[in-house]
Amino acid sequence: MARNQEQNDKIRKERKEQIRAEALRQFATQGLFATRIADIAAGVGMAQGLLYHYYPSKDMIFVDLIDDALDKLNKASLYVKDMQASAREKILFALQELLKTIETSEQFSDTCRLIAQATNSTAIPEDAQQLIEEKRDIPYEAIATVMAAGQREGSVIAGDPRMLAILFWTSVNGLAIYYSTRKDAGEMPDYRILAKMFLRDKVFGEEE
Repeated sequence: MARNQEQNDKIRKERKEQIRAEALRQFATQGLFATRIADIAAGVGMAQGLLYHYYPSKDMIFVDLIDDALDKLNKASLYVKDMQASAREKILFALQELLKTIETSEQFSDTCRLIAQATNSTAIPEDAQQLIEEKRDIPYEAIATVMAAGQREGSVIAGDPRMLAILFWTSVNGLAIYYSTRKDAGEMPDYRILAKMFLRDKVFGEEE
């Protein structure tokens, strides 16, 4: 029986996700220029010619991955900012979830590496540069808003909220890159150790 359009669309979506996952792994470990479209196709188990039916070039895969990664990070950051909870609870929740994701999701760590590489390089597609310029500050702004709210409620230490947000994200990104590049990295630190950098009150309590 011939496949219907819905089945074809599902198969195409699955294959595209396989391409994206393999490309992310290779870009994160080898870099954009050391990765060949043939390597991505081989990693997926797909003929190179067939891959071009999904993406016309390696650069287009890279741009798609950057766009998707930034959108997901921004969505998660805005979710935390808009939670119906105190700033203290938002910070604890965000750190707990982020460190848990670093520990359990190789794809998330690879994504952090990809964004770091792309942000620190001008030798990437112009479309990717533009996406980074447009979207990279949203997570910092969201967490800065939370930090400022925490200062007003008395739970967050004094200081420029944006600088606290920079410290927050550089700590998370640094852990993600460290654990993704070391097989002997050891156990992930307790999220509350990071929280102590920002919170004035006790974070190691029975209620946690």
